[in-house]
Amino acid sequence: MPITLNRRTPGVDAPTAQTLHVRQHSLLTDMSEKEGGEDAGPDPHDLYDAALGACKALTVLWYAKRKGLPVQDVHTVVQRDGSAERQGVYRLTTRLEVRGDLTDAQLAELSTVAAKCPVHKLMTSVTTEVTTEVVRAP
Repeated sequence: MPITLNRRTPGVDAPTAQTLHVRQHSLLTDMSEKEGGEDAGPDPHDLYDAALGACKALTVLWYAKRKGLPVQDVHTVVQRDGSAERQGVYRLTTRLEVRGDLTDAQLAELSTVAAKCPVHKLMTSVTTEVTTEVVRAP
């Protein structure tokens, strides 16, 4: 299923904002005011970073459920250091705060599992090939 984006009412309150559609979900995305947008939603870098955090949290929750580990909650924080992005280095640091009566060994196991989430692998181990077409709208 494709992901689609449509400009949100051109010229009205958020001239650069896009409505992102994934399955039955919608989310507004925009550029920050500093970049010329209205900051009506997260920007593409925010979404990229959030994908990593969400993947790690969901992977930990899935694994804990599968293994019967007593995980009650996961709070995830993603910190970005984009200072060297133009030189080819984009740093993301994730911190997963796991609530539950877990042993140190179980926390270490969850740490290993979090490092194997599919988005982490896509960001670090896979070559992503992107094709872009710009065409005239009908």
